Formats: sequence, structure tokens, C-alpha cells
Amino acid sequence: MKIIRTLATGLALTFTLAQSAAAITVGFSQVGSESGWRTSFSESVKAEAKKRGIDLKFSDAQQKQENQIKAVRSFIAQGVDAIMIAPVVETGWKPVLREAKRARIPVVILDRNVDIKNPSLFVTRIASDFVEEGRRAAGWLMDNTDGNCKILELQGTVGATAAIDRMKGFNEVIGKYPNAKIVRSQTGEFTRTKGKEVMEAMLKAEDGGKNICALWAHNDEMALGGIQAIKEAGLQPGKDILVVSVDGVPDYFKAMAEGDANATVELNPHLGAPAFDVIQRYLDGDHKIDKLITTTGDLYTQETAAAEYQKRASR
Repeated sequence: MKIIRTLATGLALTFTLAQSAAAITVGFSQVGSESGWRTSFSESVKAEAKKRGIDLKFSDAQQKQENQIKAVRSFIAQGVDAIMIAPVVETGWKPVLREAKRARIPVVILDRNVDIKNPSLFVTRIASDFVEEGRRAAGWLMDNTDGNCKILELQGTVGATAAIDRMKGFNEVIGKYPNAKIVRSQTGEFTRTKGKEVMEAMLKAEDGGKNICALWAHNDEMALGGIQAIKEAGLQPGKDILVVSVDGVPDYFKAMAEGDANATVELNPHLGAPAFDVIQRYLDGDHKIDKLITTTGDLYTQETAAAEYQKRASR
């Protein structure tokens, strides 16, 4: 009996050690919390890490790349098993990614892209197809205006992948329509406050917006700020000026249900599960992973907005 108890104790200890060995530590450098979508993204990653027993070291960069680079270097110094980065801008990543590679720490890029010539510096990028989002938004607008539209554009953060690619996709589509034109375009930095401020200035510059057909915003938060500015200018958003955007946050669905906005292309914030799946595969020895894993959401309009708002608000 003594031998059996000793063996049982040994097996239990071995199982405990195996469990400990299986636990991993992941550092995550997030852009910030500039929007409802970004907050949902962060929360989904944290929830997925907790569900899997992953020790997540989370860092909010507050929209500053220097904070991200500092965080990544801290993760490297701590010897984490893997690093995830949702980059503020595309450029300037080569030195710190090389440091991570020298430390043999795999890096997964989430959401926005990094502009580097050596793809071996990161495992993969998991993101939506931002160009396709721009195409879908423009496609809806052209279909609903017969291609005859003067447009105000609220750009995202200058140098951010989402801003660059959404603009590219949108322009690609409206370029096929001679009577569709972006008459003013300025960054609203992906925030509601800045979106409102910039929209106010653009409306004033365009005779109060009386001849403007639509507002195209690179995310819902800026669009919501723009909607406020349209109302304060004495116009009716969603009717006098159509509003089309990207993200699919609850507040925007509410605005669509109330008739103040017209369409949005949903951006999936639940990137934690695919990111941790890839990290586990890599740590288990599978290094044959595609360099880009994409997801693209559906386009939603006023017709289903009320039901979608109830669904999202209750989450």
C-alpha cells in the first residue's frame, strides 16, 4: 500500500508539473482604447486568455508607438513565450521585431499591419481585409446614390493600416463613377470627439453641408461624432447626409435604428481565439503558418439595425 501511495503521489506531481509546463505567458501590446470596437477587442483577448489559463501581460499604448516598442522590449526582457502586437502605425518596427527574433520569441501581428521587408520577423498577421471593407462601404453608397455623390471623408490615424487600406478600397470603387467624388478628407484619428470637430470644420467649409451627399468614415466612432456635427448644423443625418462606416459597434447600430446612420461593415473584434491558436501551434513545432489570416464581416443597414443593436447591447 505504501508503494502504491508513493506511486500515486509521484503521478500526481508529474501531472501537476505537466500542467505547469503547459501554461504559457503572452505579452500583448494594444493600440489603446480609442473606440468601442478597440475596447471590445481588448476584452475579448483578455477573456480568451483567462479561459485558456494563459498568463496575459497586457499593455495599453495610448495610441503612441513609442509606448508599444517600450512594452515589447519589456516583454522580451521578461522572457514571455510569445508576443502579440496591434500596431499603431505600419512603419518603424524592424529593430524591435529583430530583438524578439534573436530572443526566439514568436510575434503575432493583430489587426493593423507592419511594413517590413523580412516576413520572418513575425509568425503571421490576423486581421480583417480592410481594402474589402472600403469596397463594400463604397459599393453600398454608389448603389444608393446612383453614383452621383459629393462625399466628406473622416480618415483614421495617419499611417495606420486600416486608414490606408479602407481609403484604397473605397476610392477603387468610387473611381468607376464620374459623378462620385470625395470633396474633403481629413483625419479624425479614429475618435468620436475628433470626428465631430473635423466634421464641423468640413461642413462649414462646404456651405453648411447643403450640397453634400454623404459622410464616409473609417470607423463608427468618428461617424458618430460626425452625426452630432450634422445635427448641430441643422441637417438630418441618415437622410440629408447619408452616413456609411466600418466597425459595427452597438452605438452605431442604435444610430442606424433611429435613422441617423445608414450602413456599416462589421469588423470582428474577437481575434483572441485565432491568435492563441496560432501561438500554440507555433510553440508545438508547427511553423508552416500562413502569413495572413483574414476575416471580413457583413455589411449591415437600417433594416436589421434594431435587432442587431439588441443582440450586441446584451452581450
